[in-house]
Amino acid sequence: MNYIVQYNDLLQRGEIPASRRVKAVYARLAADTNSIRGSYIFDEARANRPIDFIERFCKHSKGEWAGQGIRLELFQKAYIQALYGFVDVETGLRQYRESFFLVGRKNGKSTLLAGLALYMLTSDSEGGAEVYSTATKYAQARLLFDEAHNMIKQSPDLSKHFRKRKTDLYYMPTMSKFQPLSRNSDSLDGLNASFVIMDELHGVRDRNLYEVMRQSQAARRQPLLIMITTAGTVRECIFDDMYSYAAQVADGTITDEHFLPVLYELDDRAEWTDPAAWIKANPALDSIKKRDDLTAKVERAKQNRSELSGVLCKEFNVRETVKTAWLSFDDINNEAAFDLEDFRGGYCIGGVDLSITTDLTCASLLLMKRGDDKKYITQMYWLPADRLQERVQQDKIPYDKWHERGLLRLCVGNSISYSDVTQWFYEIINEYELFPAWVYYDSYSARYFVDEMQMQGLNMVRCIQGAKTLSLPMQMLGTDLQAHKVIYNNNPVLKWCLTNTGIQTDRNGNIVPVKNQSPRQRIDGAAALLDCYVGLYEHYAEYTAAI
Repeated sequence: MNYIVQYNDLLQRGEIPASRRVKAVYARLAADTNSIRGSYIFDEARANRPIDFIERFCKHSKGEWAGQGIRLELFQKAYIQALYGFVDVETGLRQYRESFFLVGRKNGKSTLLAGLALYMLTSDSEGGAEVYSTATKYAQARLLFDEAHNMIKQSPDLSKHFRKRKTDLYYMPTMSKFQPLSRNSDSLDGLNASFVIMDELHGVRDRNLYEVMRQSQAARRQPLLIMITTAGTVRECIFDDMYSYAAQVADGTITDEHFLPVLYELDDRAEWTDPAAWIKANPALDSIKKRDDLTAKVERAKQNRSELSGVLCKEFNVRETVKTAWLSFDDINNEAAFDLEDFRGGYCIGGVDLSITTDLTCASLLLMKRGDDKKYITQMYWLPADRLQERVQQDKIPYDKWHERGLLRLCVGNSISYSDVTQWFYEIINEYELFPAWVYYDSYSARYFVDEMQMQGLNMVRCIQGAKTLSLPMQMLGTDLQAHKVIYNNNPVLKWCLTNTGIQTDRNGNIVPVKNQSPRQRIDGAAALLDCYVGLYEHYAEYTAAI
């Protein structure tokens, strides 16, 4: 049975509601099962082996089905066939080596992956297989491990070949093992992983865990790494990177023949109140996942908005900022791009948020075009070079990756050199012949920076950081972000800063920005952008007449 084609037919006819990305991926997979595409073919017999294994040998260990044999759902069978059925026509090796599987909680992921882990241990023709379940916390990594162990104990056919050791499950016929690992495990070196499951990726803030596990598979002929997760609050962690990559592969904007994205999510945030759309993020709804339970959670979220963020993230895979955030992720997210060359010789407004050692320093330029109400933003960030690795390790934020991409610069020593900030303004002004009519700055620690900037001929304006000055410009900025009129070249640092920004409201309804998460989360990029908006608010007529 070709479950991919069967599932796709139901998706395309609308009999099973699904996200546009799920429909797009399965449309391509279904087409590929019926044709030779490049060097890969679909081997239905190979595709069905893991399905047959799970349904023959594995049993439920918990709940109302405890002790009963597993009967996989159609969406699970289609996914398994996609992972295992496409093989190289010459070598017979699997096509897909990595998969990102986004699904709401309580949709049978633990049962599915525990079954696949046992298949990879016993039946994948891999001598000395090493299977790992990984997560940020060891307790999370153990959930899949314990599920697999319970399946073994309930199966006479499996249990006679397995031995439970101190830290792993050992499959004696092929000397293979299954072990849970976390980022705090004693050693992640020396692994030779054949199958890796990264559970709840949204909680993995340290990208190193992913990199180490992926590198550990380098010696295997057909390794497989599955990232399975719900959405989470956005912190520019590995989840955000991998989700973005998976979305682009699903959309067809990136081609990666070894990467399989399956994104069960709502197409629109507003769908969370539409029961007919819930299955888009919950493919096991009405079978494994109970509709009554989900209905109750939605109703509570409608009455208590403090619960909304959790429901959106965990039940519907709507990427959200934290509960106290100023704006939603959908408000902030904008992947539109522009070229500074289009603004050559134009006027702009600058904004600077300064720091000394810990926070980021950020410089921003806001540009507009005549007859266009969009705002175009370019930024640069700085950190002290001596503190880079400390910040990466302690904050678990990819400052090093941003530096490699040219989004962040390093100042020599252990503090910020404001001369480096002045130099950036000088470079960009001269390269593109731009003229910052005003540069707004937070007076904190400004001192000689202002003098240096004025020596370059720039008009420096002190920006008082209070409600009287910031409230209306911040409201303007919020409105523009929600309307997707702020084009910032999809800068991940600014996006991260915006998601970290909360608001404090006084009794008169005035608002000011505040950090809405831990002190490790920065808002400096948002603050620098807001300084630009203060300048735009105070000089709107003058500026728009000049451009």
